Amino acid sequence: MTDVQTTTLQYRLDGPDDAPVLILAPSLGTTWHMWDRQTPELAKHWRVLRFDLPGHGGAPARPATGVPELADRLMATLDGLGVQRFGYVGCSIGGAIGAELALRRPDRVASLALVASSPRFGTADEFRQRGVIVRTNGLEPMARAAPERWFTAGFAAAQPAIVEWAVQMVRTTDPGCYIAACEAMAAFDIRAELGRIGVPTLVLVGAEDQVTGPAEARTLVAGIPDARLALVPGASHLAPVEQPAAVTDLLLRHFSTAWLNPSDTSTGLTVLPDWATYPGPGTPVGPPTGSPMTVPVAELTSAEQPRAVTAVRADPYEAGMRVRREVVGDAHVDRVMAETDAFAADFQELLTRYVWGDVWNREGLDRRSRSCVTLTALVVGGHLDELAVETRAALRNGLTPAEIKEVLIQTAVHCGFPAVTAAFRVVAAVVQEETTPDP
Repeated sequence: MTDVQTTTLQYRLDGPDDAPVLILAPSLGTTWHMWDRQTPELAKHWRVLRFDLPGHGGAPARPATGVPELADRLMATLDGLGVQRFGYVGCSIGGAIGAELALRRPDRVASLALVASSPRFGTADEFRQRGVIVRTNGLEPMARAAPERWFTAGFAAAQPAIVEWAVQMVRTTDPGCYIAACEAMAAFDIRAELGRIGVPTLVLVGAEDQVTGPAEARTLVAGIPDARLALVPGASHLAPVEQPAAVTDLLLRHFSTAWLNPSDTSTGLTVLPDWATYPGPGTPVGPPTGSPMTVPVAELTSAEQPRAVTAVRADPYEAGMRVRREVVGDAHVDRVMAETDAFAADFQELLTRYVWGDVWNREGLDRRSRSCVTLTALVVGGHLDELAVETRAALRNGLTPAEIKEVLIQTAVHCGFPAVTAAFRVVAAVVQEETTPDP
């Protein structure tokens, strides 16, 4: 167990101190205990490191902004332990972290196994909707739904103790960290980058997984150059829990035969000296004594002279489309774009570029505050159709139904009761729809 700092993760180590390191990463809503049945056998061969996501399993509730930040926190943890190269197994969001590391730090990842994972998890709207439900109702709806998402019906019926364990794992997760993890999965999309994953990869999936099933697994295998598919019969999303022996055997085979080492003497556990970082172009790199090495930088020849560079403002359209989708949702944006004809195309481009790319992307107010202003303006203007859209956006931006109610009450005091009376009906309907968990 660790004394966890802000930039690191809570972890546990099992197995010989001098063995190669194998990381086992959890799924959303679980803890490192989801790998309890694999650890004893794997720890005979590897130094097994398991970690918890922020706010999971009693880990400090310091939400991460996305999968890249989770990968950074894991690398900081490994650097603190002196771990240079490692094998990596990750389930669901844990798999996303592993894929991110394989793309960004191929020098550190020796071999990879992606369990119940995907290059993109469903749609961004689905995971942001989860965040809205948790923010409004707490984690109880997610906890009650976990067994159906994670296990086959037969397993759930035969193993009530494990089902209760799964429910309690979700219930004891920090809600803010759960929401942040949902946002991280909503933003994760490496479909265009799969071809750059250059390490041997096992893609393992339960044959009955309805969350990230065989179709997503085949997408990974088709995109990653050195990838193999393992389909586990009689398993759903948490295959390591439901079919522990089969999963353990598959991992043993993969990491015993597909481990890329830079040399035959590498153990995977290397102490990193303090200077072993990349400080930037032109900065000395190397031990503090002796002749420093430098990172090459371009130099001007005698014929070249520095030229003034005129700053060119970047086109805000791409950033605007990203913000627009994050705030009002993919489904709404896709519907608007599909309904846009040639006559309205310029207007939609204007909205995307200047409303979303400029105004909504400014640093002066956060998105919660902008939603408060937007709701007020729409109520005063009587724009009830747009009010429904922006109410959904406000929920996605982190406002709770109680806070939206306060915005309406404040608006009524200063701007008039008739307009707010109609607005309450629209907003109440949207809140009911958006915050009610699926049956």
